[in-house]
Amino acid sequence: MAGPTVTASDPFGNALTLQHEASAAALADFTLGFLGYQPRILAVLAAAEHDPSLVVQANAAALWMFSESPAGPPQARAHLARARQAALPASERERLFAAAVAHWVDGELREALALHETLARQCPRDLVSLKLGQYHAFNLGDSPTLLRLALHALPAAQDVAALHGMLAFGYEQCHRLTEAEAHARCALAMQPAEPWAQHALAHVLLTDGRLAEGATFLQRVSGGWSGLTSFMRTHNWWHLALFHIELGDDAAALRLYDEQVWGVDKTYSQDQIGAVSLLARLELAGVAVGARWAELASHLAPRVADQVQPFLDLQYLYGLARAERPEAGLLLANIERFAPAAPAAARSAWVQVAVPAARGLLAHARGRWAEAADQLGQALPRLAGIGGSHAQRDLFEQLAIDAMQRAGQLAGVQNLLQPRATAQPQSQRLQRRLHEVYAALGLPALAQGATHRA
Repeated sequence: MAGPTVTASDPFGNALTLQHEASAAALADFTLGFLGYQPRILAVLAAAEHDPSLVVQANAAALWMFSESPAGPPQARAHLARARQAALPASERERLFAAAVAHWVDGELREALALHETLARQCPRDLVSLKLGQYHAFNLGDSPTLLRLALHALPAAQDVAALHGMLAFGYEQCHRLTEAEAHARCALAMQPAEPWAQHALAHVLLTDGRLAEGATFLQRVSGGWSGLTSFMRTHNWWHLALFHIELGDDAAALRLYDEQVWGVDKTYSQDQIGAVSLLARLELAGVAVGARWAELASHLAPRVADQVQPFLDLQYLYGLARAERPEAGLLLANIERFAPAAPAAARSAWVQVAVPAARGLLAHARGRWAEAADQLGQALPRLAGIGGSHAQRDLFEQLAIDAMQRAGQLAGVQNLLQPRATAQPQSQRLQRRLHEVYAALGLPALAQGATHRA
């Protein structure tokens, strides 16, 4: 029978209702590890073995859901069931958070997001709930909500560097680069090693065309990344690799793939898609990647029945297809079968974006250029709906442009590439591609200008 409860506080002053006082330290590790992308986030799982209180079990359930795998929901449900069975006292804040996690487990992301926004208004220093709400908004392609959540907390939590990092990313995803940079730099002035603020500033510098500055910045702050969770560690190196590709240093980007981006946790979804994305971009830049697709695909093959998020499945599929694995066709069939029955919040993204995009990606990998251009072209107008950041979704646009060029649709390619090159005058990658297009269009003077603009 459950014993009496004790009251403690998390690092931001939110009350915790616990069965064991020692669980407060584990929840502090979870809170600070979650916001700071540190492995100590795992401490809550050990606490959940001994403390059935709602807040401990709900946070453990959330951690399992972050596995982004079919194994997550059953484990999460078990934690929530243990809390229900114990029936210990809990605060309204803790009950709302647990209810939001339960909605997430059931695929009801809009309902979960609504509860996180309620918590952001009522308990603005509950930054775990806020961060989780931003995660859902991000995966739903809802950038305004991602920003609004953080703005709710600003008056009460402006002393927290991590909040400014969350604001920076929200502003950047809403194309508000000035505000994004201001909040990122505010966070870094408060806490120079704040990884999400570093990440948000990298987005700003990439989007703003400040490529050399971005590469210099990330290289300068990279010393602290080795202690981060595999996602944040590899993802920040991934961003540096993007700067190298744009600046024409493909060899440096390939070295980062081998030494930093791939290999930290080959079982984790985000590490896997980061590797797929970087290999694909390297190939699009003209780099021979050797046997790397085959090695990567051996870790993607178990994902064919996942269907956790369309953004993930699409990249798994492309990696399998580039390795010429038969599982690519099976994954496409699974996407087509799953899409009409997907949870309501994500169904349109699966049906209207994931299905044509998956067909287009498979066609691209197999050299069917016109089909790839057509299918990817159907998906691109709604691409934000599958989640991911602008920088991440740019891969699908690059593949569509490549397919169009290989299919001989040069006028359309020029119309897409020139505005990009104008906004990114330092990009050697875009200048090279434009040189090819203008030469093929019989406009050699423009081809020469494209080469030398940067």
